[in-house]
Amino acid sequence: MSLPKVPKLDVIMERLPLIFPDGTENRNYVIREMAAKTLYVMFYAGAVSGSERWIRPSQVTDMGIGQSELIDDASREEWVKRTLSTNKERPIDAWYAPNSRESIRDETIRSGLIPCGAVIERTGIPTTSSKPKYSLELSFATLFDEELVDIDLDAAITNWQDTHLNKAALSRLRLMKSGVAIAKDAVVVTFPNGEKRTLAPGPSSVIAKAVIEVFAPKFLKVPAILWLSESGNKVVARDEGLAQSLGLKIDASKALPDIILIDLGDDSSGADMLVVFTEVVATDGPIDRKRKVTLTKLALEAGFSENHLAFLTAFMDRGNAPFKKSISELAWGSYAWFASEPEHLIDLRDGQPMKLSDRN
Repeated sequence: MSLPKVPKLDVIMERLPLIFPDGTENRNYVIREMAAKTLYVMFYAGAVSGSERWIRPSQVTDMGIGQSELIDDASREEWVKRTLSTNKERPIDAWYAPNSRESIRDETIRSGLIPCGAVIERTGIPTTSSKPKYSLELSFATLFDEELVDIDLDAAITNWQDTHLNKAALSRLRLMKSGVAIAKDAVVVTFPNGEKRTLAPGPSSVIAKAVIEVFAPKFLKVPAILWLSESGNKVVARDEGLAQSLGLKIDASKALPDIILIDLGDDSSGADMLVVFTEVVATDGPIDRKRKVTLTKLALEAGFSENHLAFLTAFMDRGNAPFKKSISELAWGSYAWFASEPEHLIDLRDGQPMKLSDRN
């Protein structure tokens, strides 16, 4: 069987972010240079499903700059034999140090490319075996055909995503794509009571819309919007009637959060009422320890009870830079939520540790 054509490395690098857009789990593992070079070596060795050819991570670290440019079949076959032998010599211009093979195996392949359906693993090979066992999924490999361009490339990528990514991954990708599209236009938000408000275009507005339309009805019993503002302290909505009925005071001159949600609860006494201070993070500004202290003080001064307070930081996606930048700053005793994965909520528990067996 003849070896497949080896696409240029820069073509692989250009197409990986298109195939795995924002919202892809562990996206950094599958779009970085190491992933592109891993795929390059699979093409180079002819490791495409159906060929019964496979690679092992050490072959990626054993590829050199000079060797990678020798793409005739004879040079490729000789290289495969040499890199799988026991007395091989590493090239002086090797791409990576030998200890990089763990990152290639554990991050790029096992945590990145295999879960995405881009790489398959040979069955029947013990985990500890040094035998080669990874190859490209055939239809994924076709996405790097250099003659496939423009509309045809877009259609092929979309078709591959639709047929190979799992339902959760597809939902996440589509939400992220729609969020990008919505962010270019004014964002219309529908409140729990049916009222509508228009927010300025931008990613913050997209996240705010998701908090009000998705998070609130999903995680609150009887949600209501007490306060909604945009950057620059522009007040979009302020429910004075609700505030007065609850005995609360809203002072717009204070450093209020982006959104104040109210869960009116289902207890007529108000015992289960909850006030959720929410910060929307498209770039920065999470509820950190200092911000939580400030908001708690404002809440107490406004007539809130500390037992009825909750603090939420809302992001677009946990794979994006804003969350990665903020995660170490998030306050204990607060929550984090992602518009791209609306069914899930991160609970940064504070206080006494619990036994895992006691979790709800």
